[in-house]
Amino acid sequence: MKKSVFIILIITTVVASCKNTEKKEKNSNSEEPVQEQVDAILSTQWMNDIQLNDGSKWEANIETTEGVIKMQKLLKTQATTTIEEYHLLANKLNAMKNKVVKECTMKGASHDNLHIWLYPLIEKVTALTETNDISDASKIKQSIVENLNAYSDYFE
Repeated sequence: MKKSVFIILIITTVVASCKNTEKKEKNSNSEEPVQEQVDAILSTQWMNDIQLNDGSKWEANIETTEGVIKMQKLLKTQATTTIEEYHLLANKLNAMKNKVVKECTMKGASHDNLHIWLYPLIEKVTALTETNDISDASKIKQSIVENLNAYSDYFE
């Protein structure tokens, strides 16, 4: 009798566990978490965290500024009517961003603030690489444009 109760208890626990796992998988595939991720990527919270240099712009190294200008030009010229074109844009932006990071010689507070500006850009480019939704891709691209355009508000 004790063995039967024990076996029933184990089976009930396993079945309940499987159902909970199934619910979690269904929830993780729903649109809400994906939309929350997109909203987080599009956030401009970083603008609350970045600071000016006692009211002035930070001095940036020329390679960083040139890289930002190249990314801005690419965003203006790269066609983005298909998800494949958005992915191509993201790959090109990623390569340019990697070059900016590699060539950065900034130090101290200017470098720290550059990272406050740069980190959201990296997340956006990554998200653009991964998205398969054309509407999200368009929103992410616009947010990248805004991020890049804000560079000149903080750096010279």
